[in-house]
Amino acid sequence: METLGTGETSKELWQETADEHAVLESLMQQFGSELKRIAFLYVNDRAECEDIIQEVFISAFKNLSGFRHEASYKTWLIRMTINKCKDYHRLWSIRNLVYKPAVKLLKKGNSAEEELIGEEDAKEVAATIAALPNKYKEVLILYYYQELTMQEIADVVELNINTVKSRLLRGKQALQAKLERGVGNGRV
Repeated sequence: METLGTGETSKELWQETADEHAVLESLMQQFGSELKRIAFLYVNDRAECEDIIQEVFISAFKNLSGFRHEASYKTWLIRMTINKCKDYHRLWSIRNLVYKPAVKLLKKGNSAEEELIGEEDAKEVAATIAALPNKYKEVLILYYYQELTMQEIADVVELNINTVKSRLLRGKQALQAKLERGVGNGRV
């Protein structure tokens, strides 16, 4: 059901079906992989990312009848995912773990050497993003990985659009500086 993306059509869908199970199943099919990607970029752990997404959909199901349709389901679910990821990072035991990203590039037709270099670069970028402060990390993930517009990001993170622009710029600068330092530390 592609109509779940906008507020008005999702409201109509809800009024037509009034079946929370059907709406939740549709949301899971439509946004599940996208939310999983966001969670993985935050926590860099496949198992934990799946647990977070499960918690997101449990919360969505519990709160579905109270959804006010002021935003799209997508925005609502992304906001919940980000909040669950932040909760994950607040846990004391998690703060002491080392990030072990496993992001892989899926390019066809490249040599094994090119694929290995691409995987290493993707791991380095994911680890560097994971090490950034949350305020920069969330806008970078939403802008580059989810390809949201500035206004959509502002809606998701509930900030002024100028604040989002500023955080995106500072986040890019911090990411670039950390990556350049990594190159200077023995990487070719």
